[in-house]
Amino acid sequence: MSVDQRLADLGIEIPTPAVPVANYVPFVISGNLVSISGQVPVKDGKVAFEGKVGADVSVEDACKAARLCALNIIAQVKAACGGDLNKVKRIVKLGGFVNCVDGFAGQPQVINAASDLMVDVFGDAGKHSRSAVGTNALPLNVPVEIDALVEIG
Repeated sequence: MSVDQRLADLGIEIPTPAVPVANYVPFVISGNLVSISGQVPVKDGKVAFEGKVGADVSVEDACKAARLCALNIIAQVKAACGGDLNKVKRIVKLGGFVNCVDGFAGQPQVINAASDLMVDVFGDAGKHSRSAVGTNALPLNVPVEIDALVEIG
């Protein structure tokens, strides 16, 4: 089954890739690897979630933010592949950052929302290594930021 068919079956629309907000590029291709810059929960050009998990943002909303980050990662991958997501051979790694209060230990649960989406969309090729790190702040006061390394062919 093609990735586009899987997306249609899941009722998922891939957004337009976000443009960088500072001095970096959204992705770099080196050989058969694509490094995707950190994606934040932006929808329709606007930050969809703001604040610190455990204070301003619930775990449920943080999971929604992580899923949105993953959708934005897929949008960047699609751009890197010239629009053909079937070129994805493997989601190699996700690096997840959660803006959270001291003592919050639910980072893996939050980043699971992104991991689950990758497996839903890419099947076994979506299974990846990962980090899930708590931090005291993220750009634009977002609760989650996720970067990725993807193998294409």
